[in-house]
Amino acid sequence: MLAQYVFWFLTFVAVFSAIGMILSKNPVYSVLSLIVTFFAIAGHYFLLNAQFLGAVHVIVYAGAIMVLFLYVIMMLNLNNLQETRKGFLSKALTIVSGGILMLVLIAALNKAEFQAQATGIDTSKIGMVENIGTVLFREYLIPFELASILFLGAMVGAVYLSKKSRA
Repeated sequence: MLAQYVFWFLTFVAVFSAIGMILSKNPVYSVLSLIVTFFAIAGHYFLLNAQFLGAVHVIVYAGAIMVLFLYVIMMLNLNNLQETRKGFLSKALTIVSGGILMLVLIAALNKAEFQAQATGIDTSKIGMVENIGTVLFREYLIPFELASILFLGAMVGAVYLSKKSRA
């Protein structure tokens, strides 16, 4: 019963902080509202027994990326910039396309069948770090290592491209 109240509280916080992020005129307040939204989403992950995913969500999104956003906003001083006003047609098309997307998602979710319990999978250990590590390093070891080599090559390429030539 307590989990249901926590779920609804986190949902309320996530939805209204996301609305606050969209409606905020100040970019710093907008980023702070986005951080609150990320923490509420991480709370949902913890309620779903996906502790690893919740912790990674907090560390990567609410920690690193939001600090980067705040740094860039404060460095560029975006408060002094004037936003160009969008016309009524642009706003109307945005609302209509968002509404159509919402209807498509609702129709797709109505036809979906959720059978996680019927398959006999032990859902009490789905989001645990031990199970993720076991699957990652036993079944997907080669793709995992290939991805790490790809990321290493991308980092070396980024460093090479960022250096000035000494010609």
